[in-house]
Amino acid sequence: MTQKVALVTGSSRGVGKAIALQLAKEGYNIVVNYARSKTAALEVAEEIKQMGREVLVVKANVGDMEKIKNMFNQIDETFGRLDVFISNAASGVQRPIMEIVEKHWDWTMNINSKALLFCAQEAAKLMERNGGGFIVSISSLGAIRYLENYTTVGVSKAAIEALTRYLAVELSTKNIIVNAVSGGAIDTEALKHFPNREELLNDAKENTPAGRMVEIEDIVHTVMFLVSDHSSMIRGQTIIVDGGRSLLV
Repeated sequence: MTQKVALVTGSSRGVGKAIALQLAKEGYNIVVNYARSKTAALEVAEEIKQMGREVLVVKANVGDMEKIKNMFNQIDETFGRLDVFISNAASGVQRPIMEIVEKHWDWTMNINSKALLFCAQEAAKLMERNGGGFIVSISSLGAIRYLENYTTVGVSKAAIEALTRYLAVELSTKNIIVNAVSGGAIDTEALKHFPNREELLNDAKENTPAGRMVEIEDIVHTVMFLVSDHSSMIRGQTIIVDGGRSLLV
């Protein structure tokens, strides 16, 4: 296991950081990807090194094709393989529909959905060398239900879920298993950018059938299951981790 390598995009903080650290605990060498938070990324890398794992830190905007190519070239040069790819990096402009302009749309779609397609292509090339691998994309409930000011992000997440299905079919011949995880509202730094943050948190606290909000660990546990042999017959699915919130109106 210590030979295996996992890439987690957007892993300098939040859910991505937690997934990267858990994969390191499970024995993976880690590629930490970030776009802006170099200090935070280096702190995550140090935690991983303290576990005795190797780590590569790569700055790359995954919405940029040149940056994607460069990141995977670095992975190839450093490790020569890739076994797990977690497509977690996300961004987006949150505005009412009538205030959305082209650059808002392009920015959000590039980082959230274009990145999955073209990173998955590069990941598959490396995974093939060692007989296969796992790809897990991170989605959100805005892909399937209306959330205020969430149009560009919600549509990009819906594209992620559709891409997950297409990738799962076509990469299965390479023994690459592709799935997605969609989480309910989690109190992370990313949620601070939501204009209606308090409303979302209160809704999750009061209306989740499980009796509590979703926590980062809930997403991490699901991802770890999906990158294990126990999930080998789950393909192209989006696993919703929301304590049942999406079952209610």
